Amino acid sequence: MSSPFHEGLMLPDLVRQVSQPNINKYAEASGDYNPIHIDQEFAASTPLGGTIAHGMLVLAYISEMLSNTFGEHWDSNGNLSIRFRSPARPGDTLTVSSKVESVSRDDDIVCVTCSLSCRNQADEVVVSGEARVRIPECR
Repeated sequence: MSSPFHEGLMLPDLVRQVSQPNINKYAEASGDYNPIHIDQEFAASTPLGGTIAHGMLVLAYISEMLSNTFGEHWDSNGNLSIRFRSPARPGDTLTVSSKVESVSRDDDIVCVTCSLSCRNQADEVVVSGEARVRIPECR
C-alpha cells in the first residue's frame, strides 16, 4: 500500500483566534500565571507592550493541525523541532501551515517530514520549524 503523503503536499491549514480569555484559561490549565500572559497593566509596562499568549498554547494549535492530518500516528510517533519567532497576542488570527518536504521508508514504516509555520494576520512568522511522524504501513 502506498502512502497518501508525497513531497510537496500542502497539509490543510488550521486557523485559530487568540483571545485574552483563552490565554487566561490556558494559564489556569497549565498553572503558568506569569504576568506577561495575564496581567494587562503589568504587560503594558514591558517592552512587549501588552499580554502575549503562552508559547505552549501556540504549540497546541500546531499539534492540533498535525493531529488532524496524521491522527493517532502524530500522538504516538510525532515530534517537533521549532523556533519561536515573535509573540502571539490577543486579537491575533493564527494560521498554521505545513508542507511535506520528504517521505521515506524504513521497512514497514513511512517517515514523513514536514516544514511548518504559524503566522499571524500580518503574515508575521510566530513559530517556524519541522515536524516528523512515523506511520506504520498497512499491508
